[in-house]
Parts: sequence; structure tokens; C-alpha cells
Amino acid sequence: MKNIAILAGLPAEVVTHIESQDEEIDALKKQVEKLNALVRQYKDALFAPKSEKSKYILDTNQLALFNEAEIIAATEPDPPEPELITITYKRKPKRTKKELAETLPVREEVIDIPEDERCCNICEGDLRPIGREFVRRVLDFIPAQAYITETFRINYSCNDCIKETDEANIIKPAVPVAVVPRGLASPSSVAYAMYQKYVNAMPLYRQQEDWKNHGVNISRGTLANWIIYTSKHWLRPLWDAWREILLTAPVVLADETVIQVLKEPGKTPQSESRMWVYATGRAGPAPIVLFEYQPTRAGEHAIRFLSGAEHEFFLHTDGYPGYSKVPNVINCGCWAHCKRKFKEAMPNKAPADNPGLIGLRYGKKLFHIEKDFDKRKLSPQERHNERQIKSKPILDAFFAWVDSLDPLAGSKLATAVTYAKNQKEELMAFLLDGHIDISTNLIENKIRPVALGRKNWLFADSVAGAQASAIAYSVVGTAKANGLNPYDYLLFLFSKLPQILTKEENPDLSPFFPWTDGVAEQCKDFRVQLERALVE
Repeated sequence: MKNIAILAGLPAEVVTHIESQDEEIDALKKQVEKLNALVRQYKDALFAPKSEKSKYILDTNQLALFNEAEIIAATEPDPPEPELITITYKRKPKRTKKELAETLPVREEVIDIPEDERCCNICEGDLRPIGREFVRRVLDFIPAQAYITETFRINYSCNDCIKETDEANIIKPAVPVAVVPRGLASPSSVAYAMYQKYVNAMPLYRQQEDWKNHGVNISRGTLANWIIYTSKHWLRPLWDAWREILLTAPVVLADETVIQVLKEPGKTPQSESRMWVYATGRAGPAPIVLFEYQPTRAGEHAIRFLSGAEHEFFLHTDGYPGYSKVPNVINCGCWAHCKRKFKEAMPNKAPADNPGLIGLRYGKKLFHIEKDFDKRKLSPQERHNERQIKSKPILDAFFAWVDSLDPLAGSKLATAVTYAKNQKEELMAFLLDGHIDISTNLIENKIRPVALGRKNWLFADSVAGAQASAIAYSVVGTAKANGLNPYDYLLFLFSKLPQILTKEENPDLSPFFPWTDGVAEQCKDFRVQLERALVE
């Protein structure tokens, strides 16, 4: 608005015109600010570094940014002065050759003088050994080899029965159940195909070419049928058992990612479906990761999956509203997502008073506190107590600062502020229990193999294939979460489960859970025995 004294002597219509121009100028300034933010966003998407690590050094003036909330929220208890965060980098010592391959079997190679040459080169006297000298240590690798195993059985007949009845009583030994009936599939070949696709993200058409290099002409359709059959018949019972255990956990993490299915009934091949994932948190009864395929992102899928829990538990998600209607849960938010949104609202070389930078620093402060807790190996109760002292004042100051902002509508900052305000209760939920993490990074790491694999195999052909993939990812992810080699574990399961599941209707599968004592050793020993048998 212009100076009132200047406008006082002007006609009313002139004053009205000037005021309308001022309003138009203000609107245009906001539009320019919004457009500049969009340009900055596109430039960042093309050229800015993608890492969320801070490249800003905290100086004395920047530290004062935390105190801004004290002025805004005068009625709130004063948050503590944040100390200067010093980050030191220590170069990791190089690992020795022994450490690089400490889990591998060792084969000794002894270099000796031929017996007919064991004479002194001076006096031609006989030589005698005086000790063994270490020369070097190297890593040998034998590429995968394909074998055909032909199985025979010895049949017997009873001589007495023949004499008495003139009929032979044939006795045949029991034959182990095939992992896939009427085919070339063996536990090792199916485990290898599944390992290549769901651990190494190798699509089946590339596996087909790899098999050709080993002298085996096998189609990717056959490989797909192997995976679908074994997932449905042998791995699905494990998946069902793990789901019941997961629903007893005090903290459950959930997320979802896009997957494309070409032959989805009622949908076009271009439409998006979802791969949902659920995992136990720090306090789980065991490390469990379960994937489930669903055609949509509707929250009803999470409600159905989690409805079997008989107790109230914490549900930790990224803030997607579909999880809000899950009954009997306390929803927890993700500070990594909140921090990321303020990072996206921040330009490169942001000034000290930039709101995106201020919001980012609040989030980083909380993460530094959690990192200190991890370093000190605090118990859940100790973590809970320390959070009330150190984290809660930072949270109070952050949300007081957020309430003071009036960002431009449609800007990245407006998105970050809206997310923080809408998720306030969920973002503070980690103060309720020391078992809750500050972010959903744990489950995002679990879902990353799907995103990586999707770049290579692009889509699933059918619903059956997508469901088989969900089960395979579950077994592989749970094996890795428990420190098992996924291939060894799959080989162990495909060798044992067909024999168990075909004999009993509801067998006890706990001896095959990856966290059960002795399973890791059994998996490793089983592979060694198989390789030894093939070599012999």
C-alpha cells in the first residue's frame, strides 16, 4: 500500500486503481516466486546431487537458527541450546586377504621337489625335509556347472512268495518327492534360478542365455513355471506361518512399491499394481520380511493383511493415508520422509535463513541423537528415557517453528510444511516406545530389491507370476535379514520341504525357519555335501 498521506488528496477512483495495481503486483510477485521454485526444482532434478547428506558446515550464526523457535513459541519450555555437531571421518583399515574370504573353504596346494630330483646340487647327497614355508594366498573361482543326475532304484522280489504262489512280491524303495514333477528341475536348479532373479535381479530371458552357455537349452517359460510351482507348493506354507508370527510383533513396518502386470484381469497392461511389504521392527519375535502382491494401492489390503493381530501394536509407515484405517494400531511417522521434503524445498547453496535448510537441520539433529543412542547400544527403555530429555525439546521447537511459516501455495516448502503438520502426531509417536525407529529406512532397504529388479525384468507376465515373486522375495528377504545365504537356504528348503509337506497335512515348519538354531549350519553343510557329491 502506498503512503496514506500521498493518497489522501487523490480522487477515490485513482486510489482504488492504485490499490488494485498493488494487489496485482503482489499476486505477480507470488507467481514469480512460485515459478522460480519450479525452475529450481527442475534444475535440481537434472543437475543437483541426489544424496541427502548435508554439505553445510554449522557455524555460530547457523546454530542460532534453532533458537528462532524460542521467540515464536514463548509459552513453550525453552529447548536446549543445540551443541556444535562435529563429524569426524576415519578411514577404514584395509582388510587382509584372510578377512576378505574368511568364510570360504581352504584348499592347500603343496609345491614339492620331485622324488627323483631330491639330491644336493653341490655334493649330490640325499635331501631331507626341514619344514613348510607359506608362499601366497589366492582366491580360486569355479564357474557354475550343469550336471544331469539320473536316479535309479533297486527293486527286490521275495523268493519264497514266488515258490508258494508263483507270483512275485516286488519291494521298491521310496523315491523322494520331486521339487517339480515331470521335469528336469532339481532343488539346486530351481534354487539357482530363483536366486539369480530375486537376489541378483537377472531376468529369466538372460538366465535362458546363461543356461545355454552351460550347454542347457531351457526356455524362460519353463524357468517361470519352476518358480511359480515351487513358490505355491513349497514356499507358501512358510509365508503363511511367518505372517502369523509377524502379527505378534509390537512394531510392524509397512510400505508398498509399483509393479506392472501384463495380464491382470480387468486392467490394461500399462496400468500399475502394487507390491506391499511388511516387516518386523527392532522388537520383532524374529526378523521377518513379507511381500504381498495386490492389484491396487487401496488401504483395504493393509487392513486385511494386518487384521489378524490380537493386540494393539505400532504401525510404522511413510504417511500414506491408506494405513490410517488399520484397526488396533498406533500409527508412527517417518522422519526420513519429513527431512527429505525440506531438503527438496531447499535450493543449492541455501542461505542460513532458508526455511528448507532450517527444517533439514531439525531433522538431522534428531538423527544425530539416534545415532548416538545406537553407538551407546542403549536398551529400549534407556532409549525411551533419553528421547524425553534430548529429542522432545527439539520436536517441540520444530513444530512451533512449522506453525509460524506461511509458505507460498503450491511450492515445495508448502508441501513439506503440510506434510509435517498433517503428520505431527505420527512424527512424535517414536517418543512412546524405545522399540520404534525414527524412520522407515529399515523397510525401504527391504523393498529396494524389488525396485532394482523392476529395472531389469520390467514387469510380471501374469498374476500367478507376481504372486510367486512376492513369496520368493519374502523368503529371500527373510533369509538375508537373518544372516543366511539366500541360495543355501533355498537349496535347503527345496530339498527338505517337499518330503515334509507331502506326508503331513499341517506339519511343524519351525525347524525350517531361518532364525531357528542350527538352520544356518544345516544350509551350509547341505550345499557342501551336494557339491562334493556332484564332483565325485
